[in-house]
Amino acid sequence: MRKHKMTRRSFCAAIAGAGMAVATPARAAGPEVLSTEVTELQLAPEGYGPTQAWTYDGQLPGPVLRQPQGSRLVRRLENRLPVPTSIHWHGIRIDNTMDGVAGLTQEAVPPGGQFDYAFDLPDAGTYWYHAHTNSSEQVTRGLAGALIVDEATPPDIDRDEVLLLADWLLNPETGAFQEPFDHPMLRSHGGRFGNLIGTNGRFDFSAEVRQNERIRLRLINGATARIFGLRLEGLTGWTVALDGMPLTEPEPVTGELVLAPAQRIDLIVDVTAGVGETAILLRIDDDESWRAQAFFPVVGASATTRRPAPSALPPNPGMELPNLAEAQVLDMPMAGGAMGGLRSARFEGADLGFRDLVRRGQFWSLAGQVGMAERPFASLSRGATVRMKITNDTAFPHAMHLHGMHFREVRQGGGFGPMRDTVLSLPDQPLDIAFTADNPGKWLFHCHMLDHAASGMTTWIEVV
Repeated sequence: MRKHKMTRRSFCAAIAGAGMAVATPARAAGPEVLSTEVTELQLAPEGYGPTQAWTYDGQLPGPVLRQPQGSRLVRRLENRLPVPTSIHWHGIRIDNTMDGVAGLTQEAVPPGGQFDYAFDLPDAGTYWYHAHTNSSEQVTRGLAGALIVDEATPPDIDRDEVLLLADWLLNPETGAFQEPFDHPMLRSHGGRFGNLIGTNGRFDFSAEVRQNERIRLRLINGATARIFGLRLEGLTGWTVALDGMPLTEPEPVTGELVLAPAQRIDLIVDVTAGVGETAILLRIDDDESWRAQAFFPVVGASATTRRPAPSALPPNPGMELPNLAEAQVLDMPMAGGAMGGLRSARFEGADLGFRDLVRRGQFWSLAGQVGMAERPFASLSRGATVRMKITNDTAFPHAMHLHGMHFREVRQGGGFGPMRDTVLSLPDQPLDIAFTADNPGKWLFHCHMLDHAASGMTTWIEVV
């Protein structure tokens, strides 16, 4: 087919996605394999070139891994890529040796190598897995998938839909990923934003529904920089969980939903659009206009009337509120980036000025440190309550993710926000989070705008 000229607008088409395959039962001969592979696929619309992606089991996104709460997940990573890799199981309160952070909790798996992941799943909810070796490039190339942990007593729904949202920066002439992946302009600004936006690996995702059908929508932001602003049309819904952790009571969706990189939102929605109409999950684009992220054509009726509002999901273990009376207070100022005013910071054991940091491809700092240091940002006793005060002295938002544990925002008016593992920090808006250091090991705290993490915004804490 003849190639046609691509514009940013034409390329940022509305999306949707084919359903993701469910993992098959483990073979008796050994752990079930989850392989990383180089896969050529048609990511862009027909008429544009194919894209050579890096995938799990040849799929983009990777297969949905679904297991019951309390079970044990066992997977053997076989690396068939030309570069080393590892898998981080995002949001799972996991054994530290299984966290998948190359250089901190394990060695990266070399090409042709393998690594056995085996860990318990204590919490029900919506989680995901992704590469954690050079993740700013590897996640961009496609190494991500959903991990669903089912409650023992499922909610009263008709169906369950996993929607992994992402974007891709492609060369319009070839369909290949735009290089380089470490572009200084992207790393010093908001990060790598794609010119093609999709759901479940498709720019044209569509799933047929029925009027008055009740659906659980599991929304996952797998983008490396884009903050999704979302709203419902032809769907009436309730938020029932954030980052896998159930809310005390379902909250009606009345306006825009904000989903930062790595965050998840579980919705229970009723299809209110009429038969023959189309319900839509909308996103707000860079030009402030609303466009379709996913289409839901209504092909029939499930019932003549709607059901009452849903009940709350059962709580996960360990969701008690932290006790701030004896909390250890940590200050986490963030600095750097374009227009950030960072003058100097410590990098690889030396104090360097901003120009020297830039020459090394480093643009951001956390608490005066650029990138990983030999010693942790904080050493915490197991069971200690921690209160971290985050100050965003940059010109950009940051999605800050804590490995191994969940936290709550300490609200200015008193009380706590819901449990999360990733929080959106906005410029000049102080943020106060609290958690119980109840999981021993070495845990990353970093920005999930992954270009920011790769160029300075990564540190670690130790629970001993």
